[in-house]
Amino acid sequence: MQSNYRPIDDYISLVDERNKDLKIDLLLGLTINKLFIPSVANIVGANMRNYKIIRKNQFACSIMQVRRDGKMPVALLQEFNEAIISQAYPVFEVKDENKLLPEYLMMWFSRPEFDREACFYAVGGVRGSLEWEDFCNMKLPVPSLETQRAIVAEYNTVKNRIALNNQLIQKLEEAAQTIYKQWFLDFEFPFDFAQGKPDENGKPYKSSGGKMVYNVELDKEIPEGWRIGAFSDILTLFSGFSFNGEEYSLNGGITVVRGENVTEKGFRWNTHKKWNKELPGRAKNCFLQPYDIIVGMDGSKVGKNWGIVSRYQLPLLLAQRVSCLRSNKDFYQSFVYFSFYENRFENYVGQVHTGTSVPHISGDQILEFPIIIPIEDLVKKFHENVVKFIDEIHNIIMENEKLQELIDLILSKMATIEN
Repeated sequence: MQSNYRPIDDYISLVDERNKDLKIDLLLGLTINKLFIPSVANIVGANMRNYKIIRKNQFACSIMQVRRDGKMPVALLQEFNEAIISQAYPVFEVKDENKLLPEYLMMWFSRPEFDREACFYAVGGVRGSLEWEDFCNMKLPVPSLETQRAIVAEYNTVKNRIALNNQLIQKLEEAAQTIYKQWFLDFEFPFDFAQGKPDENGKPYKSSGGKMVYNVELDKEIPEGWRIGAFSDILTLFSGFSFNGEEYSLNGGITVVRGENVTEKGFRWNTHKKWNKELPGRAKNCFLQPYDIIVGMDGSKVGKNWGIVSRYQLPLLLAQRVSCLRSNKDFYQSFVYFSFYENRFENYVGQVHTGTSVPHISGDQILEFPIIIPIEDLVKKFHENVVKFIDEIHNIIMENEKLQELIDLILSKMATIEN
């Protein structure tokens, strides 16, 4: 242990301030990802006077179920001046910020090594709780205040860049969704009435008198030439290969997309595994292509977990229990992708999925999802407009992955800092 390591207890003190006068009504919860979020707890009939007050630059943590969850939930309040949280959470603060910066301490809590150490000590009871004394006895390096400020500044620069990138991703998604809504829900796509076809400089179709026809199935009018169909009319679907999980590699090889890698509107690669052996059987046909749409078929979030493949992520292989939607006409991919955004797919899956403890949807059920199919020229125009948004989003995601690697490096180097 290096000479500048000190017990956490040397620098923190517990705080137990209650909401006795009911002046604070902002109730926050604490996530396993070390964040505060608006609480979703049912507080009907609860005595809010017993809730703890947490103030800016104070911490809250949970020492229950640390071993089970593999992480210790702990967060630093910075977005609000004050809030209330459950009385079950210990609240603490740094005794002297001239010796230890709260932001520096939170960085230490964010390290995977901290969670592993917390799990090691969390041996009490079935739930694997961490004793407060054991938490306080855990140690961290405390360099000079100047060094702490420099580390925090470097860390925040990268974190802020990621936050700005995420805002840009949201704006790009919203811009593409706006086009989708105007064209395919409001039927106000640009149309050249003289030429009788979609055109960038044309007038809004419906409000400019474009011909509409009544559709019995929808009980409303839709543009002439459009029809009611299903994913199966424009897409094919294939499921991945049943790879032997014991033969996966964590190092070299081709990344395999499994169910746990598919999240809401994207992918996560912190648990990705690779295949570095000869490809067996039909696995050779399970390579993914740019703009393939991947749908998770199992789990509590079935119907929500789907994403579109970036060319920067390739090569990728598809595993069993995950489906790929692909059209032989590339321009349909972006139309289908943004069709998912309207939540109709999620609602549809909620009606047709099987299973209770583990909801499941089949490939046939995915293909049977009903959609309005526009004229092909309009879908082409839409793809030309929004594919640049998709590509830019993927560029930013790739940049964020590199920035996250830099954050991981900064956090890992904290253990070796002398001064």
